[in-house]
Amino acid sequence: MAVDRGGKWVFAANYNSGSVAMFPVHPDGTLGEATGFVQHAGSSVNAQRQSGPHAHSANLSPDGRWLLVPDLGLDQILSYRVDAVKGALSAGDPPFTKVAPGSGPRHLAFGRDGRFAYAINELLATVTVFRYNSARGSLEELQTAPVTPDGYTGPKSSAEIAVDPNGKFLYGSNRGDSTIAVFRIDGDKGTLTAVERVPTQGKTPRNFAIDPSGAFLFAANQDSGNVVVFSIDRATGRLGPAGSVLEVASPVCVVFAAAR
Repeated sequence: MAVDRGGKWVFAANYNSGSVAMFPVHPDGTLGEATGFVQHAGSSVNAQRQSGPHAHSANLSPDGRWLLVPDLGLDQILSYRVDAVKGALSAGDPPFTKVAPGSGPRHLAFGRDGRFAYAINELLATVTVFRYNSARGSLEELQTAPVTPDGYTGPKSSAEIAVDPNGKFLYGSNRGDSTIAVFRIDGDKGTLTAVERVPTQGKTPRNFAIDPSGAFLFAANQDSGNVVVFSIDRATGRLGPAGSVLEVASPVCVVFAAAR
């Protein structure tokens, strides 16, 4: 899900059906019926996981004018123009960007200045770097980097991706070996350089989140039932144990809320 900056619209990606919907938010916080809806169609090369569309996440562009939707089943990132007056979604030109066959794009993160976007690919455990065109809502592939180390033969199942608030480092999780990969971002080119891969001290990091200050990373280990807190070295991006482990049954998402 994604919510626009004004809090007036909610966008949802539906994995099983492979569709995207747009809902108005009423003044009392309740949702109205969907005003925008798009059904994806097609398939890709992995017969087990890609026999049909699987829209995996809804991601608003930094200016809120475009909605980018990685579809795991199609090996595409689809682009929709957002009409915040009519509550409608319309296909961009081009309507989608392809990634390597069998990649399974899952989640997306924008760089700090909005010039680059990063997609984590679940099935091949890779991160694809794009140059983002804000006028057209389009993506141009620049690089694909592995989340797993050279020679890795274990299960590949990447999940979450995030850029630190300063825009210097990118983080991506692999549920296959329960690690988080750390990359340095080239500020001019947007490309990635591997820094390290860190075990999450648990099993199956389906999600992680960086706190708003950029000082800590919270890794949610779904199958071991814990959220492990890591400190982030501001200079190198490296992760170190912060000494805090939260016991939570099957954690799958960490979200920070403003203090009141």
